[in-house]
Parts: sequence; structure tokens; C-alpha cells
Amino acid sequence: MSESKSSDIGSQAPDFTLPDGQGKQWRLSAHRGKTVVLLFYPGDETPICTKQLCSVRDRWEDYSATGAEVVGISTNNVESHKSFAENHSLPLTLLADVDRKVIEAYDVESWLPNRTARSVVVIDPQGVVQFREVHRIGLIRPKDDKIIEAIKMANASR
Repeated sequence: MSESKSSDIGSQAPDFTLPDGQGKQWRLSAHRGKTVVLLFYPGDETPICTKQLCSVRDRWEDYSATGAEVVGISTNNVESHKSFAENHSLPLTLLADVDRKVIEAYDVESWLPNRTARSVVVIDPQGVVQFREVHRIGLIRPKDDKIIEAIKMANASR
């Protein structure tokens, strides 16, 4: 039997603070009362990650309609995130987890050494993980419709 992780469904989401693409500190607990979506991805300007985040951009109206706070997290630095967001007109906040502490706390490490698994974690307004999807091999990307449905379910848990 495997032991439960703090980022499992039904668990309180581990709090964290990371810099965004503008260098400002973004803290998870500051968004309590709102559903939060953490989109973990391997890296800026890589083909599948770019396609994934541009898909979120293209569906931004649907994401925004849920009222959720949607953020992307990778190990790239602030400057890389700023450039990536500008290059692709990304509307979501990108957070720099250069020390991999959040990636480890949420157990979203890839099977490839020092890589992040392409993952989605949806946290409800009370700070409880309601949805979790982890792709340890990075070729599969999460589907927007599935994420939006998970956000709606988390919103309903109020």
C-alpha cells in the first residue's frame, strides 16, 4: 500500500510562494476562496509545452468564465517566463520553480532526470486538492475540456 502524499486528491494543498514572470511573489494561500489551477510543464519554448499553453491561451475565455486562478509552473527562471509569455501572448501567470521545491511538494517529477512531469492540479476554494493528473512521460498533454470540467467540480465543492 502506498503512503498518501500531501498533494493527493482530498488533501490540503501544500502552500508555496514563487516569483512570477514579472519577478513578483505569488503565494498560493493568498488565493484562498478561489479555485486555483496549477499547470506544471517541462519548459518554456519547447514544442509540446508551447502547444499546451497556447491551447490554454486560445481557450482563455472558457477558463476565465470559471473564475479560477490559472498558473503555469516550470523550472525556467523569471526572465525565461517573461519572454515566453510575451512571445506567445500568454494570459496566464507563469511561476518560476527553479529550486524544484513545489514540483517535489506536489510529486510531479518526470521519470526523466531533473524534468517536470506535465501535470494539472486543481485546488478548491478551501485549499483542498480536488483533481490531479500527472503525465510522467511528457508527450501527452492535458485536455482543456477535462481541466475546465475539473475546475467547475472544484467550484461546486464550496
